[in-house]
Amino acid sequence: MNRYLSSLPLAALVVAIAACVPRAVPPAPVAPPPVPTTPAPAPTPTPVADWQDWPWTPGAWRYIRDAAGTRASYDVIGQPPAAELRCDRATRAVLLSRPGGSATPFTIRTSAMTRSVPTQLIAGGTPQVAARFAVDDRLLDAVAFTRGRFTVEQPGTTPLVLPPWAEVGRVIEDCRR
Repeated sequence: MNRYLSSLPLAALVVAIAACVPRAVPPAPVAPPPVPTTPAPAPTPTPVADWQDWPWTPGAWRYIRDAAGTRASYDVIGQPPAAELRCDRATRAVLLSRPGGSATPFTIRTSAMTRSVPTQLIAGGTPQVAARFAVDDRLLDAVAFTRGRFTVEQPGTTPLVLPPWAEVGRVIEDCRR
C-alpha cells in the first residue's frame, strides 16, 4: 500500500497540470462562400389609370426671347429639350414640338379637353415633330389653364406630362399681340 501512497503526490500533480491545460476546441466549420445572387428586376410600375395622376416628366420650363419670337422650352439639364412651345411671329402661329422622327398625330390632354392634332417633321440638328396652332385655337387656352398638368402623347413615344407654368401662357399671349 505504501507503494500506492508514494505515487499519490505524483498523481495529484498530473491531475493539477491537466486541469491547467486548456481544452482543445475544434475549429468552427468553414461555411462555403456565398453564392452570388443577381438582384431581382425592379417591378414595372403599374400605370395609374387616370392621366391626371401621372408624375410630371422631369425638367422645367424656361422662357426664351429671340429674333424669331418667344418660346418656352421644357428642359432637362444636359439633354435636348423634351418639348418646346414657340411663337412664330411671321405666320402668327404657335408650334408645339418634341424630339422625334414620325409625323403621327399628337394627342393633347388637358383638364378641359382632349384633342388629336396633326404633326409635321421639322428638319434640324435634332429631328423634331411639331403641331401648328392658330393663335386663337381654344386648345392653347386649355393648355395654359389646365389644372396641374397636360400631356403630349404620340404613338411609339413616352407621353410627356408637363406642368402648365407661366412660361406656357406667356408664349401664347406674346403670339396673340
